[in-house]
Order: sequence, then C-alpha cells, then structure tokens
Amino acid sequence: MANLQECLDYFKKVSENPKNQLKQYLEAGKQVIGCFPVYTPEVLADAAGIVPMGMWGAQMEVVRSKKYLVPFACPIMQSCMELALTGGYEGVKAVMIPSMCDTLRCVTQDFKLGVEGIACIPYTLTQNRKLPAAMEYLIAEYTYVKERIEELYGVNITEEAIDESIERYNAHNREMRRFASLANQHLDVITPTVRHHVFKSAWFMTKAEHLELMIRLNQELEAREPFAYSGKRVILTGITAEPDGLLQILEDHGLAVVGDDLAQEMRQYRTDIPEGGHGIYRLAAQWRDRIDPMAHDDELRRTDILESLLKENDAKAVIVCLMKFCDPEEYEFVAYNRELREKGYQVLSLDIDQQPAGYDQARTRIETLAELL
Repeated sequence: MANLQECLDYFKKVSENPKNQLKQYLEAGKQVIGCFPVYTPEVLADAAGIVPMGMWGAQMEVVRSKKYLVPFACPIMQSCMELALTGGYEGVKAVMIPSMCDTLRCVTQDFKLGVEGIACIPYTLTQNRKLPAAMEYLIAEYTYVKERIEELYGVNITEEAIDESIERYNAHNREMRRFASLANQHLDVITPTVRHHVFKSAWFMTKAEHLELMIRLNQELEAREPFAYSGKRVILTGITAEPDGLLQILEDHGLAVVGDDLAQEMRQYRTDIPEGGHGIYRLAAQWRDRIDPMAHDDELRRTDILESLLKENDAKAVIVCLMKFCDPEEYEFVAYNRELREKGYQVLSLDIDQQPAGYDQARTRIETLAELL
C-alpha cells in the first residue's frame, strides 16, 4: 500500500465487512477461532497459526436469540447469539468466551446448547486478581483453553511459539498506542470514524498483518506536516462507540476524538504482556495488571484515567458510550460522572444499542454539548 489513504481505505473495508474477511481466511485454508469480548487469550491461537477473530455482534434485529437471552441482556451478546444461530459464523470451528459478567456466563451455556457445529471454550477470569491463588487459578484456566484449542484444531502449541506471539502482540500494542498519539497531530485526516475503523479492523485480522499495516500507517502520519487543529476535543469511554452514524454526528458538530477508554479500542492496548515466567503465566499476569470496569479493583480508578486523558489531550468533555443493560459500566458511571463534573469537565452519556434505530436524540444532545464547549 503506497500511501496513507490506501491504508485507511483498507482498514475501513475490513472493519465494515468482517464476514468477507472471514471468508478470505477460510478460502486460504486457514483455521479461525472466535473471540468474544472482552479479553480472550488470543496469543494461544496465534501461536498455533489459527486466526483469532473478534465477535462484536452487528447492527441487526434479533429474533432467534430471544429464545436464549432476556430482552434486557447486553445487545452485543444478543446479536452475537443471533449471528451464531443463523449461520453468520459458519466456518469458525470454536469460540472462546470469558465469563466476565452475568450475561457472558449465560452465553457460555446458551452457546453450548443452541449453536451446532461450533465448539464453545468457556473460561473464568479471576476477580481477586492480586492473590497468588488467583494467578494459579487463571493459569489453570488458560491451560485448559490451550488444551482445548490443541484438541479441537489438531495443533501443538509450543512454548517457543507462545513467546513469539507475545512479542508480536506487545509490538502491536506499541504501534496502536503510537497511532493514538500521532492521530491527534492529524485530526484533519483522522476523523472519529476513521480512527474507529483503524481500531476495529484489528479484531478481524491476524496481528502480524495488522501490525505491518500499522507500522506503515504510522510512518505515513509521521511524514506528514502536523495539522493545527483548533476545534473542540472530546474523550470517549465505554464498551464501543458505534455505529458509524453516531460518530458522524460528532464530525458534523466539529468534535474530534483525541483519546478513548473504550473496551473495543484503547483498553486493549494499555497493558502489555509482562516479561518473566512461562507464556501462560505471562498472559495471566497481564490480566492481573489490567485496569478495566470488568476487572475488580479495591478502588475506583476510572476518574483518574479519564482525567489524565482529558489533560494530556487538551479535551474538555467525556462522552460516555453507555452500552444498554451493561451493569459494570452503569455501576461505575455514577461515581466518575459526579467526580468529573465536580472538577469542571462536561460529561455526556449516550445509550449504545445494536438494534437499528435513529439518532435524533443523540444528535440533539451532541449538538448541545458542542455549544457548551
């Protein structure tokens, strides 16, 4: 790819049509494993030469999944189940599902019961993560995942291959963090939707492929003269900031996304896999070190993360992309919303759903925020 625009166009193409990306991998003779949100040990699949593909649902009406999930279940899980039940994941041999919340715990069993032809590999991410016993438990869980992958896919995952994959994933983390920084120097080109496509595309490509493109993209951005952006800057937080129509409203009102704390985006890349110990121990240690609403901490650290993002990127407002019926996100929102407002920042909460709907209410609220900044 010769230039910046070609890179960006490719990321857009992949992020908008993951099913086509899946088809291409299958036609090339590659094996694919599905990765439910939010944190799966992708490294184990990557080390085996299996393509780990993210499963983040879709904008769609759900029908068959209603048999398994209550109406107030997470929209992402509803649409993931709908896609699985209606053949949307055909060709995927197995899925990894972390039981991180009540809905995900249900989905591990719903998937086993309702979806034919795709094996389910459920596992539990520990919550009292700092305890030595928690590390031992998670190592056992990841070992189980590794053994199930080997059994289902007929592969042998070596320690050497895991180490190589860890280095690849850490290198990808660094390039994604580098992009997040460089993007703010080129807000004329890296609009909210463009930024989103770059991040989302990573879920549907091998890390080696995406890493190569990210290195090229970052080189292209570094070679450009920085753009002196004088508009309004915001930070996003939540699970996802979708669909594109929502991000387009930000663009229509002159709001640039200059940082995020989104599960689908930068949360993935904040914490590298640490050095020391065997591969599975290192993967468990990464979970131990993460900061995330889905991971228990004795004190709320979300306010500090968001305030740092606001200060570092000269932003004045946080837009909370609040996934409907997401208890962990809703629980924390009450606290950091109050704390950030007391510090003088604007906070706007928007409901995020995967049921097709209009954005009139969101447009009005975003327009109001833009006028206040």
